[in-house]
Amino acid sequence: MRIDINCDVGEGMVNETLLMSYISSCNIASGGHFGTRKTIDKTIQLAIENDVLIGAHPSFPDKENFGRKVMNISKRELYKSIQNQLDLFLERLDHFNQKLHHIKPHGALYNLIAIDEVAAKNFVAAIQKYMQDVFLYVPYNSKIEEVAIQNDINIQYEAFGDRNYTEDLKLVSRKHKNAILTNPKEVYNHIYKMVVEGSVKTLQGNEKEMKADTFCIHGDNQKAQEILAFLTTEFSKKGFKIG
Repeated sequence: MRIDINCDVGEGMVNETLLMSYISSCNIASGGHFGTRKTIDKTIQLAIENDVLIGAHPSFPDKENFGRKVMNISKRELYKSIQNQLDLFLERLDHFNQKLHHIKPHGALYNLIAIDEVAAKNFVAAIQKYMQDVFLYVPYNSKIEEVAIQNDINIQYEAFGDRNYTEDLKLVSRKHKNAILTNPKEVYNHIYKMVVEGSVKTLQGNEKEMKADTFCIHGDNQKAQEILAFLTTEFSKKGFKIG
C-alpha cells in the first residue's frame, strides 16, 4: 500500500535537501512566482538523486506576491506566461535527460481554476500540448477536474495534508488562523482519514467525501521536515509506504 506525498519546492526556502528523501513527487517552481534556471536545475538534480517524480509548478507571473493573488492580466498574457514557464522547465528537464511526470498550478492560479470554468478552460488550452503521458494534479470535485477530463487529460486527484478545508471542499483562506496545520499528528490524522475512509473533516467538523491520489505538504510549512518524518514513521507502522 503506497501513498504519494508531494511538496512544492524550488521556491527559495532552501530546505529541499531536508525534504526530498521523504517524498515521492515534487512540484518545482517554474519561474512565475519563483524560479530561475539555476534554482530549477538545482532542484531537478536533488529530485534525481532522491528518485522523486518531477513536476512543473507554473503560476501567475507574480513574484511580488509569490503567486498568491489573482492577477488582473489578459487571458492571452496568462496563456503566454504559462507556456513560457513550461518551455523553460522542459528545456531544463531535457538538459538532465528527464521526463515531466506532472503539472501542478500554484497558489492563486490553482484556486481560481478550481472554481472558475472559464479560467480552467484557458489553463487547459495553455497546457494541452504538453500533456502527452503527463498528469495534471487537480483538486477533487473542481472545475479544472471537469475540464481536464473533457479534454482527455490524465489527472491525479490532489489533497492537502497541511491545510484545512471548508464545507465546499475549498482550502481555508491563509488569512484564517486555522488555515494551516503544523502539528505532525494532526496532519497524519488528516491524511489517514482521507486514505482509509475517503473523507475529510472540514474546519466546521463535518465529514465530506474526498478522493486523493497524492497529498501535498507545503515546502514553506515551518514544520515541513518534522511533519514528513512523522508521516513516514506512522504510516510505516500501518503497513503503508511513502512512494
